[in-house]
Amino acid sequence: MFKFITDRPFWINLLVAGVLALSLIFLTLEMLGWITKHGEYLTVPSVKGKSTGDAVKLLESKGFDVTIQDSVFTDSLQRGIVIKQLPDADATVKVNRTVFLTVNRYVPPMVVMPNLEGKSMGFALDLLQRSHLQLGDTTFKPDFMKGSVLEQEYNGRKIDAGTKVIWGSKISLVIAGGLNDEQIIVPDLVGKTFAEGKITLEAIGVNVGAVIAKDAIRDTAGAFIYRQSPERYNDEHKPIYIHPGQLMDLYISKEIVSSDSVATTIKK
Repeated sequence: MFKFITDRPFWINLLVAGVLALSLIFLTLEMLGWITKHGEYLTVPSVKGKSTGDAVKLLESKGFDVTIQDSVFTDSLQRGIVIKQLPDADATVKVNRTVFLTVNRYVPPMVVMPNLEGKSMGFALDLLQRSHLQLGDTTFKPDFMKGSVLEQEYNGRKIDAGTKVIWGSKISLVIAGGLNDEQIIVPDLVGKTFAEGKITLEAIGVNVGAVIAKDAIRDTAGAFIYRQSPERYNDEHKPIYIHPGQLMDLYISKEIVSSDSVATTIKK
């Protein structure tokens, strides 16, 4: 069986082995080139601005693999479109190359509500913009901190800092309008419930300051005011005046104080 090989000179066998090895290497490289489509190139089409579905269909029809690499949100652009591609449009790449897409999200993300209370109007607007929020309605309320934000509201209700809201939400602000020269006689709130006293103060533009509870109170609105500062009269029993926007401190208790200063416990 091996006589054909052994009867020939060694150098001839060596030459034949070399030719066979080279032929095998050539065939292997040709097969790899055919499998990987070596030497075939394509031009990447532009898909920026197209809807994500249309972009994927176009790229796959051209022989590219597609991967959604990232999704961001830009409110000034149409939702669901491609805003970035890699490789860039008109780039020449090999067949089967993956094109990575960054798309604009359909649903806006949630953002954290900043703390605007006590800030100047200008600074508050800058914080809103940086937090991707918009300014809603603005109302003015008498207060000595003129130009500062007194309250922040969302959908008609006060919103605390740190609460998550939808990107682009409108935040309404209550702004301090300063004090005017109008003087109002301090109202007598002693004996009223805290809720009643607050309504009285709001009607004349006076703000509730500190609220000091005499004892543990579950229902603040139903608690009774037994002392106020400033009081209605001075030591000479002359009325004391207050400006709209000023603060009045209220002392509350479970007990109601009668005119003769006898406390009667109210069961709750």
